[in-house]
Amino acid sequence: MPDIAGFRNNVERQRFELTEHELTAFADYRCNGSELAILHVEAPVPLRGKGTAERLMHGIASHARQHRLTIMPLCGYARAWLRRHRKWNDLLADGSR
Repeated sequence: MPDIAGFRNNVERQRFELTEHELTAFADYRCNGSELAILHVEAPVPLRGKGTAERLMHGIASHARQHRLTIMPLCGYARAWLRRHRKWNDLLADGSR
């Protein structure tokens, strides 16, 4: 698992979570074989603009790399984050390039 304090994969709810200052940002996902579809990323209002969603996406990308998954960013934020962070582009699923 990535070394990001507060990051976890909540398998039961099919979402990645990052808890900071007792608030939780999350990314809903669906996993189909080796493809991880990121459906929605959301951070509570008090965490917005503080890099929380950025750290959450970094945790997701690290998780995907560790588990040899590709990412299909269906969420606009996830898509934009992956475009800005080219070192993770090898994780993009074929249909999202």
